[in-house]
Amino acid sequence: MNSLDWAVLIGYFGVMVAIGAWSHRRVDDVGDFFTAGGRMPWWLSGISHHMSGYSAVMFTGHAGISYQYGVTSYVTWSFPIAMGIAIGARLFAPRLNRLRSRLHVASPLEYLKSRYNLPTQQALAWSGVLLKIVDVGTKWAAIATLLSVFTGMSLNQGILITGVVTGIYCTVGGLWADALTELGQFVIQLLAGVAMLVTVLAQLGGVGALWTAWDRLPAGHTAPTAGPYTLTFLLAYLFIKTFEYSGGMWNQAQRYMATRSAREAVRSARLSAALWLVWPAVLFFPMWMAPLLVRAQKPDASDAYALLTERLLPHGLLGLVVVGFFSHTMAMCSSDANAISAVVTRDIAPALPKVGERVRGWSHRAGLLAARLSTVAFLALSMAIATQVNSPAFKDIITVVIKWVAGLVGPISIPFLLGMVRQCRRSGPTAALVSWAAGLFAFWLTNYGLDGVQLQIQIVAPVATSLVLFLLIGLVRPEDTPERDAVLERINGDGDGSDGFGASRRLPGQRTDGAAGRAGRT
Repeated sequence: MNSLDWAVLIGYFGVMVAIGAWSHRRVDDVGDFFTAGGRMPWWLSGISHHMSGYSAVMFTGHAGISYQYGVTSYVTWSFPIAMGIAIGARLFAPRLNRLRSRLHVASPLEYLKSRYNLPTQQALAWSGVLLKIVDVGTKWAAIATLLSVFTGMSLNQGILITGVVTGIYCTVGGLWADALTELGQFVIQLLAGVAMLVTVLAQLGGVGALWTAWDRLPAGHTAPTAGPYTLTFLLAYLFIKTFEYSGGMWNQAQRYMATRSAREAVRSARLSAALWLVWPAVLFFPMWMAPLLVRAQKPDASDAYALLTERLLPHGLLGLVVVGFFSHTMAMCSSDANAISAVVTRDIAPALPKVGERVRGWSHRAGLLAARLSTVAFLALSMAIATQVNSPAFKDIITVVIKWVAGLVGPISIPFLLGMVRQCRRSGPTAALVSWAAGLFAFWLTNYGLDGVQLQIQIVAPVATSLVLFLLIGLVRPEDTPERDAVLERINGDGDGSDGFGASRRLPGQRTDGAAGRAGRT
């Protein structure tokens, strides 16, 4: 990188901070901070949902898979995500929106206290927060790895720079800042991705290379499944990503909650699914062609895309592509930070002994300050984890992302998402807690307790265990009550907004400080 590339990168950071400052004026309370006051347009929500779903891991871990195995990187990653979001568009997106518009909650997990009980809410909240600290840590490590290739910075220096800039804009502006920066990041990534595609095509002989270059690639590079990424892995990944990207990891749930109505939440999900179907293929093509143009230096080939960029792009465009790397990571990390802050301040803190009563009595200003401080704390912890991502405990970046996140999201998301579905009304606190605990045990058993377990089994065993037990226990030991059924009716009722069930009604025991009450306005 030369001075022109640095100018592009520094200018990008400046714009992100400026957007955060502008968004600050739209945030009056935690309802605005966490759900954008329920005023986010569906198209902005859809783009934000898409951008918050992947990070620079695509340009490191998935670039390595593309280099080694070819098109299976798309077939077994972005394609099942697109299908999973499309499935969740009707099944979960409108219900998640009604959590805000009808139950007046600001955190995705806030309804669990009434749907199940307090212990269930706390189990899911604490385990999800801990998982997200590790997950986001891998994202910081991924972008720092790329930054070190281009600039020579150390891993820790790269983590610190990206974390601080992200912390500034998402702490100041909340979900509005996240969504608006993600819109800008999408435009940047569009320009950078197209520039890289055009450059690679020029190197390979022109547009015709889209059809003719495949025969020159290593054998098996065009196989839809290859190596450890088998058909079974694909089906397992589709199963998991349907829950994860439909709101199971909370930051995507916030995008649906932030739209004006349940119908707009559905439109948001469909837009995100379409983007996942098309755009990653554009980004992946240069990675698939990388064996013809560069030789990866790392054993896992995670440096292939960075080497390709350095070799092919002129200065200025090189800076733009580096900005594109940052855009994905910062989008995902800032959205995760906002979601975790919501869970900490709305779900965990009010239940803590001794301080819970004080938390429940927070004013608008105190609640907003707590939201911002918890965002900073989460980012700091995830950055600390990032410095250890290549340690023996976590191994490499892609291992953490695939095994830890894909494996653990199921036990957390099954009670959360299926708890909104009327057909699962018989599954109560026992089903939720047992399925959660058994899923975590299945993760430990298949990843650390037994040797030689196949990757697809490691991934699918936790979520499958949780799903089966959640449904089975609901049949054997039903715990539906009139109060829980009433919550489900409000989530599942037809129509949009707070119609039919009374706008003034809140969940039993819910705070009445107005923090989420403004979320239903238009």
